[in-house]
Amino acid sequence: MDYPRPCGCKGRRTCLSCEAEFGIARSDFYTTFQESDSFVFCPVCNKIYPGWDWKKVLTEHTDTPQHGGVQGEDYPGVYIDLDFLSTTEETDLLAGLDELPWDISQSGRRKQNFGPKTNFKKTRLRPAQFAGFPRVSEFVQRRFETVPLLASFQTIEQCSLEYAPERGASIDPHIDDCWIWGERIVTVNMLSDSVLTMSPYRCADGKLKYNLHFLDQYRDHLLGELMDEKAMLRYENRIVRIPMPRRSLLVLYGSPRYQWEHSVLREDITERRVCLAYREFTPMYLQGGSEYSQSEAIFERAKQFWDHPSIKVES
Repeated sequence: MDYPRPCGCKGRRTCLSCEAEFGIARSDFYTTFQESDSFVFCPVCNKIYPGWDWKKVLTEHTDTPQHGGVQGEDYPGVYIDLDFLSTTEETDLLAGLDELPWDISQSGRRKQNFGPKTNFKKTRLRPAQFAGFPRVSEFVQRRFETVPLLASFQTIEQCSLEYAPERGASIDPHIDDCWIWGERIVTVNMLSDSVLTMSPYRCADGKLKYNLHFLDQYRDHLLGELMDEKAMLRYENRIVRIPMPRRSLLVLYGSPRYQWEHSVLREDITERRVCLAYREFTPMYLQGGSEYSQSEAIFERAKQFWDHPSIKVES
């Protein structure tokens, strides 16, 4: 079933609705990952420790000795701000977003997309109906300027994603497109705690997915280092669980961005979760880049913040 189903899913992506209606067997990544050696990223000491339950690992950070005396391992390319939003900011932001239309998406999710139109297969970009971002979210982008890692970040897409347990919402392991989306993958998590599960990307039959071949054009511009082949072999049978606590900010860059697939498991969605995902352009589309003529107008639109509900959201 490669065509969209009524629930929004297509292909191998499923939710509880289409699994029941069409008898489709889900891809059980949870069971697969349980067979791997699991580690948890501690957002306090920025190292990984053996385990699956991130709350347990975070609690162990306050033990004496910390983490039971276990020496954590480095896992560079992850930044977490545990208190990025206040409770009031979260409440007001969600109230504003919920006044805007939500569109169905795949794997039981709903979305609100604010950004240009992109065709990853044909590598085509156009502004389309992009008119900037809802003003209720403007303060989030302004706050990025206070985070050193995001000082040069220029938002060109903001996507609200809703995960609900009653729909079996999840997102399959993937790497964000590397032709158009830049290095830093930014997520603001709201309403409930969740986890990002990282698994090493394995290139099948020598054919790169996700437009990863474009990485060669801007590898020298990366903020984070990539792991060499020997280092990646150490993670051959490992997964890494990265906490996304409520009201936190998560940034992936470097190796976790390009050498690991990330997913949100259905089993890790126990309450409604809404996140804001932010994207930047690759260096080719930045000022001075070879494709800047295609993106210049989009950058101008990305400076705009509009009041709602007077403007209809175009998906």
